[in-house]
Amino acid sequence: MTDIRPFKIPQSVLVVIHTPDLQVLLIERADAPGFWQSVTGAKDFAQETWAATAAREVREETGLDARAPGHHLRDWALENVYEIYPHWRHRYAPGVTHNTERLFGLCVPAPLPVRLSPREHTAQAWWPWADAAERCFSPSNAEAILWLPRLGGARSI
Repeated sequence: MTDIRPFKIPQSVLVVIHTPDLQVLLIERADAPGFWQSVTGAKDFAQETWAATAAREVREETGLDARAPGHHLRDWALENVYEIYPHWRHRYAPGVTHNTERLFGLCVPAPLPVRLSPREHTAQAWWPWADAAERCFSPSNAEAILWLPRLGGARSI
């Protein structure tokens, strides 16, 4: 029996999880030790809303509930479009070369313990926002964190 997976949808979210005083949660990739990032992930189906994708990915990757009391998921209404690395294009339909990434912030009351998905991430840490931005391997993730002080008041979902 073969494992046939559907192609990934080239629409994803980046969720910067932070506290009111701008401490930022980063998680270390299991497939790339030393590569720290915010929560990311693709839509499961084309009609899945950006907000639903963001909340699902937060739960899958950290165990946190983005809709819990005291948690505020915010759509920053910003998107990055980037070229998919050639070594990952086999996950997408033939001819797909670019992904659209929607940016979100999730404000939680204080640094919280998280439950990582071990197949995806091996470590987690909370850092002040400027330090977190420096630790990100992805330039777009670092840029999103650097926007955090200005976007903290964006509308809640």
